[in-house]
Amino acid sequence: MAAGAPLLQMEQVNKHFGDLHVLQDIDLEVDPGEVVIVVGPSGSGKSTLCRTINRLEPIDNGTIRLEGQPLPNEGRALARLRSDVGMVFQQFNLFAHKSVLENVTLGPIKVRGQSRQEAERRARELLARVGVENQANKLPAQLSGGQQQRVAIARALAMDPKLLLFDEPTSALDPEMINEVLDVMRDLAAAGMTMIVISHEMGFARSAANRVVFMDGGRILEAAPPEEFFASPRTERAQDFLSKIITH
Repeated sequence: MAAGAPLLQMEQVNKHFGDLHVLQDIDLEVDPGEVVIVVGPSGSGKSTLCRTINRLEPIDNGTIRLEGQPLPNEGRALARLRSDVGMVFQQFNLFAHKSVLENVTLGPIKVRGQSRQEAERRARELLARVGVENQANKLPAQLSGGQQQRVAIARALAMDPKLLLFDEPTSALDPEMINEVLDVMRDLAAAGMTMIVISHEMGFARSAANRVVFMDGGRILEAAPPEEFFASPRTERAQDFLSKIITH
C-alpha cells in the first residue's frame, strides 16, 4: 500500500434489495488508523454499507478496495479478506457450544494456521485487554451481554485485522452494559485501530470519531469531524435527525 493511500475505498457503490435501492452511489475513503462513525435513521443503509465491506452482501456495481485491491468474490481470497476485515455484530454471533477461549482461538488456528499454544496465549492476552480474562472457560450463555460483546471484540482482534467493522455493537445491550463495551472500543481507537462503527451512541461518536458520516435514504449526505457535524450540520436531514436524538 502506498504511503498516504486510504486503507478502504468505496467508489460509486450501489446495492438493491429487489426494488429497494439501499445503497446509492456511495463514495467513502477510510485512512489507516481512522475511526469513522456512521450515523443516521433506521433503514438508511448503514448496516448494509458495513456488510458490503467484507462481502457479506454483494454489491450491484461500483468498486470497493482494501489496500488498493478490489474485494475478491469468492474462494480463498475472500476468506483472507474476511480475516483482514474483522466484524462485530449486534447479536455477538458467538458459537454457543464453544467456550470463550475456543471462540477466540478458532479463527487464528483454522484460518491463520497458528498453533493452539500460540493462539491460546494471544487469546488470553486479548481477553485480558477487554476485561474478561476470568471468563475464558465459560460458555457464552453464562456471560452477560456486555461480556459476550467484549469476547466478540477479542475474537475479531485475534485475527489481527487491518480494519474492524462494528454493526451497532451496543444496541442489543442493557443500558448499564453499553459503556463497558464503548470503553473497550475507545481504547482500540486510541491504540490506532482502523474502525468503521455503525452506532446510535452520539456521545461515543463525539469522543471517539475522527469523522462522522451521516446516511439517509441509502446515501451519504454528510461527512465531517464530530465537532463540526454536531455543532453545525449542513443538511436539513442531519439537522432534523440531531434535533430528535439530542434532546438534553
